[in-house]
Amino acid sequence: MAVGISSDYSRAQRLAIIVSCILGFALDLYDVLILPYLMPSIQHTLGLSLVDLASITTVTLIGSVIGGALFGWLGDRIGRRTALQLTLGVFALASVASAFAWSYGSLAALRFATGIGLGGEWGAGMVLFNETWNPNRRGLGSALIQAAATIATAGASVVGIWLVTAFTPEWSWRLGFLTGGSPVVLMIAIRFWMPESRAWQASVSQRKQAAAGARHASPIRAVMTRRLALVAAASGLWMTGYMFCYYAIVVFLPTLMLKVLKAPPDVVRETAVTAAVLGGISYLVMGWCNDRFGRRFGAVVPALGWIVCLGLLYATGGGHYEGRLLLWPMFWIAVAFSIGNSAVGVVGAWLSELFPIEVRSTLVSSAYMIGRAMGSLAPILVPLVAAARGGLVQGMLVAAPAAALFLVISLVLPETRGNASRRSQTDYAQEDRKSGSPITH
Repeated sequence: MAVGISSDYSRAQRLAIIVSCILGFALDLYDVLILPYLMPSIQHTLGLSLVDLASITTVTLIGSVIGGALFGWLGDRIGRRTALQLTLGVFALASVASAFAWSYGSLAALRFATGIGLGGEWGAGMVLFNETWNPNRRGLGSALIQAAATIATAGASVVGIWLVTAFTPEWSWRLGFLTGGSPVVLMIAIRFWMPESRAWQASVSQRKQAAAGARHASPIRAVMTRRLALVAAASGLWMTGYMFCYYAIVVFLPTLMLKVLKAPPDVVRETAVTAAVLGGISYLVMGWCNDRFGRRFGAVVPALGWIVCLGLLYATGGGHYEGRLLLWPMFWIAVAFSIGNSAVGVVGAWLSELFPIEVRSTLVSSAYMIGRAMGSLAPILVPLVAAARGGLVQGMLVAAPAAALFLVISLVLPETRGNASRRSQTDYAQEDRKSGSPITH
């Protein structure tokens, strides 16, 4: 079954889809990344410990797992576009409500609700995109969407530092959360300009015809084979490696630079923005490579930037700023980390191509959000290791095994570029028969 036929959509419709996906993902990640800049103000206002603060990020990411499963399931049943609208609405309303929190408990509960909204956005948008885009350019398009992470990173650093320097602690973090209400505008735009996935609509029609006069099994049980289950499990571990490494570093970079290394705020802002720009270039270059050299290439090569980042962090400890940006180790650590992050540019295309359309939204969202859930442990583990080992840098180095896990699984996942980019439940069933593995229904 075809993943999607781009000729079914006008140029304006395809533009609406990719712009909405870019903005949706940027707003999603912005809401997560601005939190580290607001942590000192929240700590001052609510009287929280560092572990309490880190757990707020963890609670948000755990909520995103529930949201990923819920809205992924809805995407397979009521449509990709409708699920995307709903998840953006929950995300925006809960983020705005977070600005009015009065205690640790209320903030944790509201950020958990925000996470539920965040969880569904990525899967619904990415699956819709991959089902409507030209398969030969899907790698570049997916990378372009993921490159919105650089917009989110730069935006969070600029807005976050501006808020904490221009307003009192009480107001800075509350205004920061209020900016999370902007997805409401995107939700309205999607309602009027974004089309539904024709591939999903055709799949629903076929299932209805097949179910006529007979009881129809659930889509997951109907298509799940032993090989598909293994691929789904490996995908969840793959995303776990990426997310744990990402959050172990990104959540604590501002604190390391501003509080531990005492770097001036304008230097931190310049470092973050420069790293984001270079990371964005890496996303685009790797996206082009994804379509020419394969999905595996697009994951492994940029992830080597993480090895450089962690190596420099271990060797230098970040180093204090001595007045020259290009000689500051943290500048290059941030750049290498940003380039390593572009490995996720291939994820949307690769996961969407791995799973059959009947359960694509469910499994893509679940794999991504399982990774986020496991990654949510990093903000708790890093401070604990830092306290035991004597420094934040030592705590952040727990990212190293996770980076290795991501690289290893990138080498064993099935390559989907080319003819394999239209995998269906039949493909997995045939592979199970060839290998002698039973098909589980």
